[in-house]
This record gives sequence, C-alpha cells and structure tokens, in this order.
Amino acid sequence: MAVRVEVVRAWPRRFESVAVTLDEPATVADAVTASGLGGADDAGYAVFGERATGATTLREGDRVELLRPLQADPKESRRRRAQARRG
Repeated sequence: MAVRVEVVRAWPRRFESVAVTLDEPATVADAVTASGLGGADDAGYAVFGERATGATTLREGDRVELLRPLQADPKESRRRRAQARRG
C-alpha cells in the first residue's frame, strides 16, 4: 500500500512544498529523500509541528516539516526586550 505525504520547507515569507507517494512502511527520512528538499542546513524534522526523527513512521496525509536552525537565542532576545522596556 502507498502513503501520500507532504514535505514542507518554510522561510519567513515563502515556502516550498512537495507531495510524495511512498511505499509502506515510510519514514521521515524516506519522505525527505524523495522530495529532494533536504539539505545540510536542516536542524531537524517535525510531523504536524511535533518533533520527529528520520526513523519516525509516517501515515497517510502527514505533513513533514524541515526545521531550520534558530537565528537567535530566544532567552537572550527576551532579556534584551525586557532591558529595553526598563529603560
């Protein structure tokens, strides 16, 4: 049986999406390879926003998201905003 999934890579103002059909059992790594979107700059994967690994098994209709590395440390960003509010 075949499994259809969507692989998505997003940037702030644009995204790429590729639908792939894979043989069961399909994994995140299989979907990324079949889509051609994977790259060395990927920080990880998610399936519908939930953290996943390359070995995570996929189901029909899943959306695999390619995660990018953080541009800034969230804790440091909050500290700077709080410091700016204090004056």
